[in-house]
Amino acid sequence: MVAAPFSPLGSLSVFDSYDETPHIGTRFPSKSVQLSRLLEAPNSDELLKDLATLVSHRGVVFFTDQDIDIEKQKELGSRLGKLAGNPATSGLHVHPVSEQTPELAADVSVISSDGGIARVGYVKSTRASNGWHADITFEPVPSDYAILKMHTLPPIGGDTLWASGYEAYDKLSPAYQRFLEGLTALHDGSGFIEYANQQGLTINEPRGSPENIGAKLQAVHPVIRTHPVTGFKTLFVNKGFTIRIVELHEEESQDVLEYLTRHVSENHDMQVRFRWSKNDVAIWDNRCTFHTATNDYSGRRQGNRVVSIGEKPYFDPTSKSRRVALELNA
Repeated sequence: MVAAPFSPLGSLSVFDSYDETPHIGTRFPSKSVQLSRLLEAPNSDELLKDLATLVSHRGVVFFTDQDIDIEKQKELGSRLGKLAGNPATSGLHVHPVSEQTPELAADVSVISSDGGIARVGYVKSTRASNGWHADITFEPVPSDYAILKMHTLPPIGGDTLWASGYEAYDKLSPAYQRFLEGLTALHDGSGFIEYANQQGLTINEPRGSPENIGAKLQAVHPVIRTHPVTGFKTLFVNKGFTIRIVELHEEESQDVLEYLTRHVSENHDMQVRFRWSKNDVAIWDNRCTFHTATNDYSGRRQGNRVVSIGEKPYFDPTSKSRRVALELNA
């Protein structure tokens, strides 16, 4: 007898889905699977808890041509985090430079080619790999889940890529894993402070947690963190916001961060690339993934993103890697 492969689908197994790659990304291809209906189903809590678990295991999950409106998108963001066990003090993130509008709210981020947070720090003539990041890791209590619905797309281009932090950890040598475990890193969002100053904006606070206050936009987190839902170890530094490994000399830190960010961007076997269609939705877990948009398009590209706040990152030395826990072949 051979045990069946592990599946994190749970109650979602009644819907057709497939894995995009071995390590990251699951897609529900039929538009008959609507997130709005999951929210209203009699077993809604079960379905949404299993969805949160699926996202935490697979990193990012894609849904086709969704009718979910912004209020339901916010409800989904809130319920995913709560059903997955985030603290009672965690809510939806208010981005440091989001502005309240009649159509949306401060806890909704407009991801737009027109400008705003999606274009902060963007330089056209540079490596595309410089865009890799995880959302808001500069907060003392950063994000768990993020939900993006794209409603306006260029005729071609504008794909988004995600990479697995679990696999990033697993691809390191055991000696290098041990070296990184227990180290901490400084995450910095000063680019948003510069943008706020340029635009005459005030840094918003609090930002989804009573600990996410002040205009410094810096936090120290473990380099390797333990995911509270899966229990797996994951790499938790990123090109966009991580500026220093605290315990190392400055030059040592620069060398290690350069290697780790290249490790994420250059290993395409732990990445998934998603080509958007109108009204598609992606839900990802910022605790165990990195992502970047592809700025290869002309024309308008816009969507609405909701980001929920999770828990303070921690490292449990008794936790296991994904490959070890699931007994996957090397």
